[in-house]
Amino acid sequence: MRRHPDWLKVQIPGGENYVKMKTLLRKSKLHTICEEAKCPNISECFNNGTAVFLILGNICTRNCKYCHVTHGIPKPLNKNEPKFVAESVKILGLKYVVITSVTRDDIEDGGADVFCDTIEQIRNINKDCKIEVLIPDFNGRIGSLNRIIEVKPDVINHNIEVVEELFSQIRPEGNYKTSLELLKNIKKIDKKIKTKSGFIIGIGETNDQILKTMDDLRQANVDFLTIGQYLQPTKDHAKIEKYYYPKEFQNFKKIAISKGFKYVESGPLVRSSYHAEKVFL
Repeated sequence: MRRHPDWLKVQIPGGENYVKMKTLLRKSKLHTICEEAKCPNISECFNNGTAVFLILGNICTRNCKYCHVTHGIPKPLNKNEPKFVAESVKILGLKYVVITSVTRDDIEDGGADVFCDTIEQIRNINKDCKIEVLIPDFNGRIGSLNRIIEVKPDVINHNIEVVEELFSQIRPEGNYKTSLELLKNIKKIDKKIKTKSGFIIGIGETNDQILKTMDDLRQANVDFLTIGQYLQPTKDHAKIEKYYYPKEFQNFKKIAISKGFKYVESGPLVRSSYHAEKVFL
């Protein structure tokens, strides 16, 4: 039996640029969400010379039931991480970069200062590079969010991840309303910063719940939206309850645009940072 439908088949990772990217990351002792989360688009993105840098280490203090990132007790922060990320961005010649992180509930500010340091170091040596940050909820700390906004990334992304009704099951250490409030506060503090969010489907949500999530994100003044198919990383993660057809994703895209989102990426293989530069432009 096939594990997934035909429309979810992807290229086997490999190729010259793929190897170069892997070599650069290992040499700089950097992590990417592409690798840690088993992203299905890793071959496409690495071969195009793009990656989503994962800062604050590669061990998350939370244990979401959809996510393949390692859960446990994080190691001490690597003080050179922001510098290594900035240098890698320059080597790759990136004009647009996405920086995300594991959740670090063990750090007082949730890692906000490291995000800011990374942004500033990138800009010091890559002045024309646009920067998108995909941030955790910082446990609702407005001070941490303020720090991020102060350094003015071009896009601030925070994924809602799943519909509200599944939060307690799939994201037990998160809070739907906390995430929505964070997104709302970005625009309250600085209306000029573009905001983005996304969620995965196929875990047991209903169509009405999907549409309600869209409405909630629009009420939070989110500009850009991504919707993708959930793919079970291991047998210990939440089960796939439904495979959505590509045409269903296209329908969700039409509905989302009619609700007022400025740009929508919706498809079986779409992930939060998929075609991020295209979304921004």
